[in-house]
Amino acid sequence: MTRDNDLQRRSLLRMAAGSSLGLLGAGTAWAQASAWPTKPVTLVVPFPAGGGTDAFARPLSAQFSKSTGKMLVIDNRGGAGGTVGASFAAKAAPDGYTLFMGGVHHSIAPAMYPKLDYDIEKDFIPLALLARVPQVLVVNPKIPSANFKQFLDHVKKNPAKLNYGSAGAGTSHHLAGELFKLQTGTFITHIPYRGAGPALQDLIAGNVDMMFDGLGSSATHIKGGRIKALLVSGTKRNPAFPDVPCAAEVGLPDYTVSTWYGLWAPKGTPADVQTRIVDEIKRLGTAEELKTIWASNGADYGGMTQPQFAAFVSSEVKRWSEVVKASGAKLD
Repeated sequence: MTRDNDLQRRSLLRMAAGSSLGLLGAGTAWAQASAWPTKPVTLVVPFPAGGGTDAFARPLSAQFSKSTGKMLVIDNRGGAGGTVGASFAAKAAPDGYTLFMGGVHHSIAPAMYPKLDYDIEKDFIPLALLARVPQVLVVNPKIPSANFKQFLDHVKKNPAKLNYGSAGAGTSHHLAGELFKLQTGTFITHIPYRGAGPALQDLIAGNVDMMFDGLGSSATHIKGGRIKALLVSGTKRNPAFPDVPCAAEVGLPDYTVSTWYGLWAPKGTPADVQTRIVDEIKRLGTAEELKTIWASNGADYGGMTQPQFAAFVSSEVKRWSEVVKASGAKLD
């Protein structure tokens, strides 16, 4: 064998060895991604337990654990209209083991909190729209309101004497109330809480008069007679509550407010891990167990691709910025 041939043979052997190592590395990376999750996953919920986000997060957690054999641990971090939990999640390790369940509140926050230390569009990767439910106007049974017309007459006759609770300043509950006041020419005092759960408890106790809430968190209390639903936003009735009129039926055709919940990962989460998460969430969201729970809360699974969800979030940020400017809503 000539010297040149020997050099060529050695070069080919080195190339083959390098290719084998590359394939081994790629195979290891694929195996790691396809194995996700190999340990418990933390789901940051930026509101206290008992609110609308919890109504979807906890069933999702239970089904995730059954499906994967790994816990999806709920970490409730309430405060500042959901921005405290969002800030925490934005700084988490981007490894697929800390996820963030936010929603419509986080598309409102940029217009209400000018000094946020995170950007919902730049510091997170949108994964999936989990659920979408209409807002519902609910009142304490002590309020004289056999129907919406009676309620509205009562509010107009008592300006500034009634109040409404919300999950916090800058949340969809708050903005839904401000939009309602604009469209009905009424004045109701806003009472912010640290989450929908505490606000609902005070509504049930009679410490606040009403609330503009996501149907998901109010549903069980409406069915139990602890609060009364007077209307759902939008142009059609909700199948879970067919006796409750929609806003269009009572003379508010432009009162369209929905509460939606989505799933994000911290920026930098590897693309293959994202794919595993999205595939798992899609499988759970379209399974009968969660479909039944979602329907009982008046919700549907989101059903958007990652790019569609990203575009939806951007459109909501723009929309709520315009509502904040028109209503003059401020942090109380």
